[in-house]
Amino acid sequence: MVGKQRAVTMKDVADLAGVSRSAVSFVLNNRRSVALSDDTRDRVLDAAAQLGYRPNAGARALAQQRSDWYGLVTEIVTAPFAVEIIKGAQDRALLDHKYLLIASTESDAEAEAAAIERFLEQRVEGLIYAATWHRAVTVPEIAREVPTVLVNCYDAEGRYPAVVPDERTGGRRATERLLAAGHRRIGFVNLDPDIPAAVGRRHGYHDALRSAGIDIDDVLEISGHATADGGFTAVDALLDLADPPTAIFCANDRMAMGAYDAIKERGLRIPHDVAVIGFDNQELIAAYLRPSLTTVALPFDEMGARGVDILAAITAGQSTDTSIVTVDCPLLERSSV
Repeated sequence: MVGKQRAVTMKDVADLAGVSRSAVSFVLNNRRSVALSDDTRDRVLDAAAQLGYRPNAGARALAQQRSDWYGLVTEIVTAPFAVEIIKGAQDRALLDHKYLLIASTESDAEAEAAAIERFLEQRVEGLIYAATWHRAVTVPEIAREVPTVLVNCYDAEGRYPAVVPDERTGGRRATERLLAAGHRRIGFVNLDPDIPAAVGRRHGYHDALRSAGIDIDDVLEISGHATADGGFTAVDALLDLADPPTAIFCANDRMAMGAYDAIKERGLRIPHDVAVIGFDNQELIAAYLRPSLTTVALPFDEMGARGVDILAAITAGQSTDTSIVTVDCPLLERSSV
């Protein structure tokens, strides 16, 4: 059985280079303020390369009280939206030579607290607390020990800065697109009431109608409960009206998928007879429906990046603002309008 290879130390590098351990430390930590000859620096770097020396990140973090790591806590790291948040955050962090430690907690409060405790043991410089759907959250108290930024969620007590999607502007943008196509009777299939996405998207729908001089008609608003089956049932009911809508704004793409089925079962064509717009840009749905679905995108990657921007500013002592930052939700044109 082969024994575990001993880690190369600074003393090993110093012995091979023929210099003091202090000189090795100065060179490998890039301490340019210390006067060392170019020959000494070259010998140290050559010796480190020959021996395959790797610095002890844990010891360095302990000594410097910084680690170049951020911790990211989210419910389900394999969810499509969580993956986009992680990518946006990691890409932005890398610009500052920072890295992410990631923990999946399955919405379990004890698992969240345990993950954050482990991150703190690793001397993370700050935390990103990300949710897979926009809502108020309760952050474990232990998170207050380091700078923390919330992404796609917010703290009801206002203790932490947060980055969330601009749901209202997104809802307005979707409705304005249907108005621009000539529609005046626009049905709205919303999510379950009271959640931030449902409230914001409904307000945006109303804003656009009022700006166009169109009265709000409650008959045209119905909940589809965020599912394809719910979308089918809701749109079926809207099309049964004596004066049915000529366009449907669905507050997520799953409901739009159900809307497609309800429309096609009646022998109607999209977008010739009924136009449809979704929300979220779930690409496995939106891009592969026929016709492909025009939708409003949730900017998960940008929210992740903005969260790291704010965290970097806080850790650098540049900001202590705990306000909520909104990120624009762009319209993605396809073929359903």
